Amino acid sequence: MNIVETSGLGLRTRRGWVYRDVDLTAASGELVALTGPPGSGRTSLLLTLAGRFPHSHGELHLRGPAALGQVAGVHEPDPTLTVAEHITERLLLLGPVPRRRRRLIPVAAVRARRAYRRDAFAAAVAGAGLTDAPLDPDRYGRDLTPVERQVLGLVLASLGGPSLIVADDVDAGADRPEREWMWGALERLADQGYAVVASARAVEPGVAATVHRIGDPAVPVPALTVPAEPAEVTA
Repeated sequence: MNIVETSGLGLRTRRGWVYRDVDLTAASGELVALTGPPGSGRTSLLLTLAGRFPHSHGELHLRGPAALGQVAGVHEPDPTLTVAEHITERLLLLGPVPRRRRRLIPVAAVRARRAYRRDAFAAAVAGAGLTDAPLDPDRYGRDLTPVERQVLGLVLASLGGPSLIVADDVDAGADRPEREWMWGALERLADQGYAVVASARAVEPGVAATVHRIGDPAVPVPALTVPAEPAEVTA
């Protein structure tokens, strides 16, 4: 089922177009990547898809709740809280899953919210499928690396059992192994049934993502799956 559908979506301000003519769908269990150069409107489009930012043109249909991962300047870790405290606080704010919603969200999210009194960090990370995450529960928000901030954002987003998870600039400040791990983590979230939309400068080879490039109307790029790099041939 399509969680997000847009047709001719655009945002125009007095300074011009922020993004325009976006036709995009993201279904349950699908990873969608928004690529484009800095200033192409990726962040604004992500926030619009999540229902957190307006649009001036076109149509947007969002089915079910959306959750934000890391979005710099908009949705970031509290510098004074540890990773574990972020998770405990979010679980306390969410409270138990209402009985009427238990069939609508992933079982892992329900289990995480039931287990917060015993071990919030372990339950939340396991619920997001990120048990191999490079994340220290005692590390403060102000000390997190760019990748750690992204991981914490994804874990927190998954706790509410949303239909859609969005994350911005997932490859920012990351080296090649970190980028590969991050895209693998996003694929695992999609495999759990979430619709996942992430923005990046580029997508790592071999990632099973539907890619939409924005900010370059002269060269339209259709949705595609990034192919794996050819194996090196040794003499």
